[in-house]
Amino acid sequence: MSDDWTTDRGFTLGHGLFETVLFEAGELQDLAAHLDRLRRGCAVLGLPPPDPQACESALRAAVAALPQPARRAAVRLNWSAGVGHRGLNAPDPLRPRLSASAAATPSPPAAMTLRTVEVRRNEGSPASYVKSLSYLDNVLARGEATRAGADEALMLNNRGEIACAAAANVFWLSESRLCTPAIACGVLAGTMRARVLAWWRAQGWPAAEVRQGAKALAGAEGIFLTNSLLGVCPVSEHDGRELGWPEQLSRLRAEVSA
Repeated sequence: MSDDWTTDRGFTLGHGLFETVLFEAGELQDLAAHLDRLRRGCAVLGLPPPDPQACESALRAAVAALPQPARRAAVRLNWSAGVGHRGLNAPDPLRPRLSASAAATPSPPAAMTLRTVEVRRNEGSPASYVKSLSYLDNVLARGEATRAGADEALMLNNRGEIACAAAANVFWLSESRLCTPAIACGVLAGTMRARVLAWWRAQGWPAAEVRQGAKALAGAEGIFLTNSLLGVCPVSEHDGRELGWPEQLSRLRAEVSA
């Protein structure tokens, strides 16, 4: 970022978007899906979409700039609204700025623990449905979960419905039906979320996008989290209750996270 970063709307207001892409086996995984979500987010925030080729070039340059070759890296693409005058009103025209960074990342954990937190997901805000540069609620939720001794936070929305984790989508198996919160709960349309639903339904198994409260997890046969870096990650314990891992979910993890 150039020396005028203190007037960049991404830095001062969180006005912009990001995507985190997994680099593995020499490839940027699910890049088309990430760029499509970025494009859709631009429509919500009133930003012109970036050039896809410029995005890919920036991501690959970030990987190449790592001090050591990485077998597995988290590559972050930022699309900021750019430099603007003081205040909330956006300049006309906008001059967005593209940047990317990469960091080596380990393999996903075998399982994670999950704690329901007080920080809520705002299903009434357009920002809940895009990967906004303003991620403060997620930061606060993760911090609350960490202080409680858990790996990840389970966030409810303002209606008390299950929404998401601080940095992942949430799924659970209930009476052999796969459930995940509906997008209208304030959910980001995760790239891995879409892959999981598509694979599950392709097996002819029931799946539902639901609007349910936290009690729905009390009888869950299994819970897992998904994002581009985790793939499909089992939850071993939720709010003090230990959880199993049914065979159906083992098949899912082997196929979708491969």
